[in-house]
Amino acid sequence: MFSLFDITAKRADLTPDKVAMEELVTGVRVTYAELDARAARAASLLADEGIGAGDRVAILCRNRIEFFELLFACGKLGAILVPLNWRMPANELKPLIEDSAPRLAVCGGEDAATMTEALAGKTGLISLDDGYREWRDAAARHPGRLAWPAGETWYLLYTSGTTGLPKAVIQTYGMALVNALNIGRAVDLRNDDVTLNFLPLFHTAGINLHTLPTLIAGGRVLVLPGFDADRMIALLAQNRLDSFFGVPAVYQQLSLHPDFETVDLTGVRSWGCGGAPLPDVLIETYARRGVQVCNGMGMTETGPTVFLMDPPSAAKKIGSVGKPQLLAATRIVDTDGNDVPQGETGELWISGPGVTPGYWNRPEVTAAAFSPDGWLKSGDLARRDADGYTYIVGRSKDMFISGGENVYPAEVENILAEHPAILEAAVIGVADERWGEVGRAYLLPRPGQTIPDDASLAVFCRERLAAYKVPKSFAAVSEFPRTAAGKIQKHLIEAPE
Repeated sequence: MFSLFDITAKRADLTPDKVAMEELVTGVRVTYAELDARAARAASLLADEGIGAGDRVAILCRNRIEFFELLFACGKLGAILVPLNWRMPANELKPLIEDSAPRLAVCGGEDAATMTEALAGKTGLISLDDGYREWRDAAARHPGRLAWPAGETWYLLYTSGTTGLPKAVIQTYGMALVNALNIGRAVDLRNDDVTLNFLPLFHTAGINLHTLPTLIAGGRVLVLPGFDADRMIALLAQNRLDSFFGVPAVYQQLSLHPDFETVDLTGVRSWGCGGAPLPDVLIETYARRGVQVCNGMGMTETGPTVFLMDPPSAAKKIGSVGKPQLLAATRIVDTDGNDVPQGETGELWISGPGVTPGYWNRPEVTAAAFSPDGWLKSGDLARRDADGYTYIVGRSKDMFISGGENVYPAEVENILAEHPAILEAAVIGVADERWGEVGRAYLLPRPGQTIPDDASLAVFCRERLAAYKVPKSFAAVSEFPRTAAGKIQKHLIEAPE
């Protein structure tokens, strides 16, 4: 197994004076030399707290430079960072802390009370906003490790939990490098590119799309604490971004911004989307503004990049996630694990050096996630066209059978999103005496719009879908429960009174 060399030390040697990261709210900037120095001193601080190889360090914070310096500090020590979800209350964090058993915890000031309650005194806690910087800057630079073995665990990411209790996906150093190659080649990542970090850091996209690949390449990362439509539109107006990656909810909110129709979007060379299917109507909305948003697909378990649509084909292949990238291989199989014929739907299986070795402390879950010959079972339903382009049809757990016919909710949701009054839709299968199961659609209205009556919606769907795919009932909602990637958590949707 190969090894990586200390990433920040290498960058500090190659491009010491280039700006690596810039916080847009605080104005703080660090060069690559400064980022490495901060990481090395943070490593000494962690070592002074008893952290060594294999020890876990939990972190709960919004997007900030210190997160990444601690990530690299863990690399220098061989320790394992455990990013936690700041949207969770203390009682939800407790089982994750128990599972990962951190030896030390770190948090931002805004999350200190939650972290303190969740830890319940089981381990020490350092606040990034109360003494951390002074302690770090007073520490000597840790020499670190020369080699970071590719198969070694770097950090753990708890899955968002669309169906139940999160589990920690192991992220290795090798996975980070593979993702940098996969996404870097797909978007033509350059050493002078500027990208935006705003997606949550407890999610793979917040770390890997495109922040870590950009730092490996020597570009600049602008950091926002979280999603901020006004600041993002301003950055676009100032032509400050070369690449942009968002989840569908982000693209949706930007499209609703009052300046969306006038701001120049063409300065961004690469627009990518993942985490959940991007509705066709949003692709078309951005295309009218001269932007080709490229759908992609990956998983926390794949580091994440597997697919990304190529811009020249995106307009002809609306809805496709493209082809497997350089270091990823895929199959589409039936329930017996046999490859399905071209154009037919089956489960997507994934292989390659970017796939996780498994789940932390979950050997049985790990074994169940892979085929006997080592393919990761994604749980996604997909089909591949004659040109080799893949389309994600939906999750296998979401599919339901109505009158003997398979219904894929993603297809119905995509049609409903074309309705001028509907911003977003979620369809689930519910029991029905006659048909076995039928669809029930939950609908989020566009601002200022009212969801039409069931009869009108049924007519709208029937004009575009086979009868068995048309939902039998519809319900308006004021919001959807979501994961960090913007996926709707269908099992948490509550029907309105």
